[in-house]
Amino acid sequence: MFVPVVMAGGTGSRLWPLSRQLNPKQFHKVTDDRASMLQSTLARLCGLHGSEPSVICNNEHRFLVAEQLREQDIHDPRIILEPVGRNTAPAIALVALDMASRNDDSVMLVLPADHSIQDTKAFQSCVKTALPHAESGKLVTFGIKPDRPETGYGYIQAGPSIDEGVNAVRRFVEKPDIETAQTYLDSGEHTWNSGMFMFRPSAYLDELQTNRPDILEVCKRAMGASDQDMHFLRVNEEPFSACPEDSIDYAVMEHTESAVVVEMDVGWSDIGSWGSLWDHSQKDGHGNVLTGDVLTQDTHNSLVRAESRLVATVGIDDLVVVETKDSVLVAHKDSVQDVKKVVERIKTDGRQEHLNDREVYRPWGMYDSVDQGVRYQVKRITVNPGSRLSLQMHHHRAEHWVVVSGTAKVTNGDESYLVTENQSTYIPVGRVHTLENPGVIPLELIEVQSGSYLGEDDIVRLKDQYGRT
Repeated sequence: MFVPVVMAGGTGSRLWPLSRQLNPKQFHKVTDDRASMLQSTLARLCGLHGSEPSVICNNEHRFLVAEQLREQDIHDPRIILEPVGRNTAPAIALVALDMASRNDDSVMLVLPADHSIQDTKAFQSCVKTALPHAESGKLVTFGIKPDRPETGYGYIQAGPSIDEGVNAVRRFVEKPDIETAQTYLDSGEHTWNSGMFMFRPSAYLDELQTNRPDILEVCKRAMGASDQDMHFLRVNEEPFSACPEDSIDYAVMEHTESAVVVEMDVGWSDIGSWGSLWDHSQKDGHGNVLTGDVLTQDTHNSLVRAESRLVATVGIDDLVVVETKDSVLVAHKDSVQDVKKVVERIKTDGRQEHLNDREVYRPWGMYDSVDQGVRYQVKRITVNPGSRLSLQMHHHRAEHWVVVSGTAKVTNGDESYLVTENQSTYIPVGRVHTLENPGVIPLELIEVQSGSYLGEDDIVRLKDQYGRT
């Protein structure tokens, strides 16, 4: 038995405009049109007899995580909210301390949420190979068998063989230049560092105590002051914000005498850019990776992704074209690593396209900002069955609601009433109100806001079942 530990933080800025700060790549259907990357990470564990997962994520992503786990019939996960990002060593320590507080020393299988693995059977075989070594107190890392001289990954050099497919770790090495990477490939001793690990919580915490006691001490204080909130364990921000930033590789794995490596040949990619997605994806007869409503003419070796409308290309080669409801990216495949520079410019210019796209997810459902002017805004709102918005009021805007499908239970001041399909209601400025879906199908409505200020911070929550007061 082991505990899947999924690290679901990060923003994936190199996959902009699909990936945004409030809805990053791990929550999108990037490599599978049926499941997000987080969901695919958990789905490939089916049949391995692991327990319910622990997921560590950003506080802003908590409801996305909870909803995507619910969609996979995972109803009792441990969702640990990291108040600020401090890299992987502290993040894993939080989960290990949480398990230790419950006297659970089951093996942890640590997995990033944003990796793609094509051969699930081979992946599961490697996990089974690693498990007895992790149970015996070893710190297992998984190395990816390289198929090219890659300069974008760190490497693990294998030492003496311990078991079939298992070697001691001789050393971890930094991202090399191309000549060094070729020597690593030729040697047959080196694998790419995948960022996946397997060990007991006690083994990891002991190593952290030996090598980075400063990190461990801060994590202990932060977990000691944590609070349980619904499905979420909120790590205390004040002590944790002082935690040093460090990766598990630098903090522990490079120093421990107990590290072993299991080689993986599983069709792995970390999908760190649009170029790596093109490399990893199935292509048509012209070398194109096409997603969505796409028409191509004389187009070769390109990635074209349409999220909301028809995208047509004519006479292009080696390009990346990504369309979302509010942004379009056009880049040469050789330059996709610089997409993050565009994101930085968006931030510097005070724009909002790095934060979210038009569709914004909430614990009760989602809304799509359809149109906006000087004194009005139009949203398409979807409320999940049994869910409700907070009891709230606005100082600067009034709202008109028109139900498109389903039934809304509306509280409007002292009144409570039902609004059904093709009916509408009006919420004046300053009126206390809420909206609930009492039905069994999603409630869809059009909201027209009007007023002098339409920002999301003009929401005064008086009562909220999701802890957002």
